[in-house]
Amino acid sequence: MKKSDYISLSPSTMLNPTPVVLVSCADKENPETRDMVTAAWAGTVNSEPPMVSVSLRKERYSHGLIESSGEFVINLPDEAMCKAVDFCGVRSGRDTDKSRETGLRYVPAENLEIAPAVDGAPVSLSCRVRQVIPLGSHDMFLGEVVAVRVRKDLVDEKGSLHLEKAHLIVYSHGLYQKLGDVMGFFGWSVAREEVRKKRMAQYR
Repeated sequence: MKKSDYISLSPSTMLNPTPVVLVSCADKENPETRDMVTAAWAGTVNSEPPMVSVSLRKERYSHGLIESSGEFVINLPDEAMCKAVDFCGVRSGRDTDKSRETGLRYVPAENLEIAPAVDGAPVSLSCRVRQVIPLGSHDMFLGEVVAVRVRKDLVDEKGSLHLEKAHLIVYSHGLYQKLGDVMGFFGWSVAREEVRKKRMAQYR
C-alpha cells in the first residue's frame, strides 16, 4: 500500500481488540461489600509465576476495594453475559448492587480469602496483588494468578482446554464483538501438512 493510503491520528490507546473482563473484588473489612467492574485494560505480563495486570482509574469504586484486600478475580465473560458486562462498566458499585441488577451471582474464588468470582463465567482467574504501579490516569494492579476456575464443558476427555468453545467476547474501539472462526493454531505456519489438517479438522 502507498503512504497516501494512511492518515496520522493523535497518540492514543488504539491497541484493539482487547479482552473484555469482569473484575470482581470485595472490601477487606467487610467482605460482603463486593463489586464487579468491566475492564478492557487487562493483559498477561508474566508466565513464571503466572501474572496478569488490570488498570483502573483511582476514582473507581473497585480500585479502593482491590487496594484494601490485595485480591481480585479476572472473569472472562461469554456472549450471553454481554449486556450485563456493559452494565457493570457504566454503573458504579457505590450506589448500585450490580449482582441484583444483572442477575450475575458471586461465588467463592479458589485460593482467595476475600475477593469472589462471578458464577457462569467460562474462566475465572484468582489473583493476589503483587504490585500497584501508578501510571497517571490509571493505576496498574499486577496480580499473581493463584488459581484458575474453568467450566467443565470446555475441557475434553484428554484434559485439553478448548476456549474456542467458550464464545468469549472482545472489545474494539467502543464495540463488543464475538470472536470469529479459528484460522490456525500456535506453530501452524511451520507444521507438517498432515499435522495441520488433523489439528484444524477439530475446529470445523
